[in-house]
Amino acid sequence: MRSNLKLVVNNPHNKIEEKHFFEKDELKIILDLYAKMVSEGSWKDYGLNISSKQVGFSVFRNAAENALYKICKNFKPKNKNLKYLITDTNGKILKNSYDLRILLKNTNWKKLQK
Repeated sequence: MRSNLKLVVNNPHNKIEEKHFFEKDELKIILDLYAKMVSEGSWKDYGLNISSKQVGFSVFRNAAENALYKICKNFKPKNKNLKYLITDTNGKILKNSYDLRILLKNTNWKKLQK
């Protein structure tokens, strides 16, 4: 028996460093879209960018080029509609929403492409 194990729940003295990333269901939505776009030949590669303010899933037409788009999740948005974003290579917001599924479903990726 291990007596040195302890379960701590909601202990305000236990400061656990917050780790920000996409949640499992969010990542599944993005990866499902990515698989669809790869099978269509539109996207070829992806990359992840993580900071203390947001996480981004960048998609590329070719690995040697700049990202076409970045699907971002803001951790502390100033406005609920800025929680999820689609940005271009320069960081310009192309579309935004409070709901990732709706944002990606309602985006016409062919029209966004240059």
